[in-house]
Amino acid sequence: MSEKETVPVLRVALVGCGRVGIKHLNAILKANDSLSLCALVDSDKRAPSALLEKIRVNDRKAALLLSEVQIFPSLDALLLADTPDIVAITLPSGLHFETARKALLAGCHVLLEKPMTLRTSEAKELFELSETTGKHIAMGHIYRYLPIMEQLHNDFAAGKWGKISHGSVIVRWGHDQSYYDQAVWRGTWKLDGGALMNQSIHALDLMCYLMNTVPVSAVAQLGKRFRTLEAEDVGIAALRMENGALCLLEGTTATHPGDHEASFYINAEFGSIRVGLRRGLPFFDIIDNKGKKITSKYYRHELKNKGIKGLLASKNPHFLIYKDLNNAIRTGLYPIADAHSGYKSVESMLAVYQSAKERRQIEIPNNDDFSLEQMSGFFS
Repeated sequence: MSEKETVPVLRVALVGCGRVGIKHLNAILKANDSLSLCALVDSDKRAPSALLEKIRVNDRKAALLLSEVQIFPSLDALLLADTPDIVAITLPSGLHFETARKALLAGCHVLLEKPMTLRTSEAKELFELSETTGKHIAMGHIYRYLPIMEQLHNDFAAGKWGKISHGSVIVRWGHDQSYYDQAVWRGTWKLDGGALMNQSIHALDLMCYLMNTVPVSAVAQLGKRFRTLEAEDVGIAALRMENGALCLLEGTTATHPGDHEASFYINAEFGSIRVGLRRGLPFFDIIDNKGKKITSKYYRHELKNKGIKGLLASKNPHFLIYKDLNNAIRTGLYPIADAHSGYKSVESMLAVYQSAKERRQIEIPNNDDFSLEQMSGFFS
C-alpha cells in the first residue's frame, strides 16, 4: 500500500472569503497531496464564488474545485452537515473567538488568523480549550515562518547569544484611506483595532519567539494622525520582558502604502541581529561580538536543511503554516505558532492598549479582563 493511501488527506473548510482568503486557497492547493478544500463559508452569498474565480490554477483544476467544494452561509450550517479536519478562520478579528470555539468543540483543528481574539479571557479560553480537546490551533503569525527565524530562535534558546539587553520592532505597514473605507468594520474597536492590534501583533509575537520570553509590563502611547478610523494609526510601547530585557514597539499604518516595512533588532551579549522585510524583500544582518558578519553561516544552514524549494516556499508563509499544522496533526507535536503564542500575544497587546487608556504602566498578566472594545471613545 502506498504512502498516499495510508496517510489520509485532511479536509479543510475556509470560513471567511475576504481578501486574505486567496492566500489560504493557494496554500491548500499547493499541498494537494495532503490537504483538500471541502467547504467555503461566508454570509455573503457572492463571496465564495468570487474567491474561487481568483485562484491561479488551470481551468481543469478550477472546475474540479467548483464542482466539489460545498458552500455554506455560516459555520453552524457547515457543522450540521459535516465535520472537516481543519477549520481556517479569516473573519474580522472580533468574530474569531466564537467561531474558533465552535470549531474546537465540534472536533476540528483550527487555523486562525491574527489576532486570536480581542479580549484576554477569550484568548485564554481558546488556548485552554485547545489543550483539553487535544485539537490544535495554528496561528497566522507568519513572521515565525520566514527564513532563518527558527534557527535564531533555537540559538537564543540554547544560550549561544548570551544575555539579551534589549530589542526593537518596527512595523510601518502603510494603508491609505481606501483600505479602511472598503469595509465598515475595519479600524473599529469592536471588530478590528488599529495599527498595533491588526498590523503589529505578529511582529510582537516574533520578538517573543526570537527572545524566548514574554512581556511582563507595558507603557504605551497611541495616536490618530493621518487616517480616518475609530482606532489608532500609530502606536508606540515600551515593554519589559520576563528575562529582564527591554523591547520597544512601533506600529503604524500612517506611512506610504508602497513602502511596507517590518524590522527587528536584538542586541545580545555575543552579538546583534537585524532582520526583517522591506518592500516585500527579506533582509538579514547578523553580527557576532567581534563585529564579524555571520549571516552567511545562517544562510548555508538554512539551505542545507531546507533546500532551494524550502527557501522558495517562504514566499507564501500561509503554505508553511498549513504544512506545519498538517505535521502537528499527524505527529502530535505543537505547531510553531501555536495556541499559547496566540494567547500571550493578545494578552501583551491588550496590556499596551490598557496602558495608553489608563496612562500608567500595566503589569502582565493582571487581574483585569481587558477588551479592545473598552477603548471605545479613546480619541473623543
